[in-house]
Amino acid sequence: MSGLELTLIYLLAAVLGVVVFRSLRLPPMLGYLAVGVLIGPNALALAQNSEDISHLAEFGVVFLMFAIGLEFNLPRLRAMRRHVFGLGLLQVLLTMMLTMAGAHVLQLLFPALWSISWQAGLALAGVMAMSSTAIVVKLMADRLELESEHGKRVMGILLFQDLAVVPLLVLIPALGSPAQEMFQALGLALVKAVALLALLLMGGQRIMRRWLTLVARHKNNELFMLNLLLITLGLAWLTELAGLSLALGAFVAGMLIAETEYKHQVESDIRPFHDVLLGLFFITIGMLLDWTIVWQRWPLVFTLLACSLLLKLVLITVLTRALGAGMGVALRTGLYLTQAGEFGFVLLTQTYQRGLIEADMLNPVLASMVLSMLATPFIIMYSNRIVLRLVSSEWLQQSLQMTTIARQSIGTSGHVIICGYGRCGQNLARMLEVEKIPYLALDLDPDRVRQAVAAGNSVVYGDAARLQALMAAGLARASAVVITYLDIPGALKVLDHVRTHAPQVPVIVRTQDDHALERLRAAGATEVVPEAIEGSLMLASHALALVGVPMRRVIRLVQDQRDARYNLLRGYFHGADDNGTSDGEQERLHSLTLPAGAHALGQRLGAFLPALGTIRILSLRRRDGKTLTPDDQLQLEDGDTLVLSGQAEALARAEEALLRG
Repeated sequence: MSGLELTLIYLLAAVLGVVVFRSLRLPPMLGYLAVGVLIGPNALALAQNSEDISHLAEFGVVFLMFAIGLEFNLPRLRAMRRHVFGLGLLQVLLTMMLTMAGAHVLQLLFPALWSISWQAGLALAGVMAMSSTAIVVKLMADRLELESEHGKRVMGILLFQDLAVVPLLVLIPALGSPAQEMFQALGLALVKAVALLALLLMGGQRIMRRWLTLVARHKNNELFMLNLLLITLGLAWLTELAGLSLALGAFVAGMLIAETEYKHQVESDIRPFHDVLLGLFFITIGMLLDWTIVWQRWPLVFTLLACSLLLKLVLITVLTRALGAGMGVALRTGLYLTQAGEFGFVLLTQTYQRGLIEADMLNPVLASMVLSMLATPFIIMYSNRIVLRLVSSEWLQQSLQMTTIARQSIGTSGHVIICGYGRCGQNLARMLEVEKIPYLALDLDPDRVRQAVAAGNSVVYGDAARLQALMAAGLARASAVVITYLDIPGALKVLDHVRTHAPQVPVIVRTQDDHALERLRAAGATEVVPEAIEGSLMLASHALALVGVPMRRVIRLVQDQRDARYNLLRGYFHGADDNGTSDGEQERLHSLTLPAGAHALGQRLGAFLPALGTIRILSLRRRDGKTLTPDDQLQLEDGDTLVLSGQAEALARAEEALLRG
């Protein structure tokens, strides 16, 4: 099979896998693993795990470590030091120790099923200590739990796991050395790693900032991207040349760039490489799985699955509880981190390539890891029910939280419920105070709530996406609900609750742009305020004022635009560089100039309105440049330019009606 054919098979499988798993609301990573199993040599055998593709997939790991390095910054670590270096450190160390002990016990009890060396046991302990950052963070973001008590602890543990990969990538190659040379190889690897890191980090940041500034001055995106690839792959090559791993060099490159002002630009530039190559890596992981071995050794697979889930659940729950968290928070933290992680696959691949584990042992471990990740969305989905069933005090705690909210809103009517008390919510609250309008804000950041309450603000800790919190906040008596956070799924949950239980209460929603505007309005939003539109209005008002337009007229023009309910700005003129251009539901603007011989010439505009359907005519400009307000009696002339607003298919039909009848 040629390289092109093999690449096409990989790409087709990846596309189909991601589409299927996205439709099932499962992470794309699981889709890559599934199609790797399906097309691999142990299933349909459509593709072999060729050396060329494996080398290409290694770059996925390189860019994954580079992205982790970009997230590594001292202020963030300091802010989360208790969760990262307390809870996270204990979780990794104790998980590795208990895993090694469990592997030894399993070998003593069932030598026919389980037989590995202590070196392999240590490497697998590192694999076991990892959880999936990609899956857990995505699910927590969808559930608005990143700022919750258990969310902060989960993020702290995941961050330390990411950091722990670096020494494990140094350790595993040394474990693969001959026994008599192992400690010497390990010591040499550690010396090399420390020396290289010290050399790069001591003066590397200054050099990196100066170099990126020099490149950025040319204002050439292509040059900046080429330079970024050179830095990432060059440092990866240097660490491999020093006898260490490619991934370690990529991590260092990310750390160096993280301290510069180019961090966010680099993150957006590197994302396509990161996602595509990481997808290839997970496909190659899936291709390693031999289902015949898994089927033959299914008792071992389910034993490993059950032991890994229970070990991490119990250990993380106990550690979180011991470090001061409530039992409900501790159990949720444990439930969210029971699965295997993407870095576990990286470490397992290194273990296999170094000859520490044979294929008949690799496949049961790999299968148990994949199954644990498949179970994660369902475990998190039902986590609240599990906690409420197992932790009797959780009912009381949630009742107390609802009582606190209800006590704050009792006796109040005609108030505004503010969902989210960030910068936007706080500005709204100040304006309501000036007008003597009562309000109650719900927020999930306990630090922010504590400081706001101390300052005398009407804020309570609560999740606005939960019906109980909204009802306790006096939803039925409220005059309005304002959703201030930029989260469409969360806003849709609030809208559903309001529409079902208090349809008379108007809801105002803040969004980043107008992409989901119609979807939110269909869900019950009274008004949607896109930041991009308001930003463009302010930009236009400042520009008009600076070029000499009287301020009174500027204010009137902006007000007219708002009174028109964003009719002109809700659409956009379609261009080749637009993102999401395939979205047929997105409203857009289209300019149509009537040529000589057009069907509509000489006829009144009102005669075509039935044929235009949902299309709106926003403005009409004559050949001489004069702009007219669209009117039913307006007669169309040669050279008239109409600005139409609507969806793509409707615009095509309208153009056909105007030009050819």
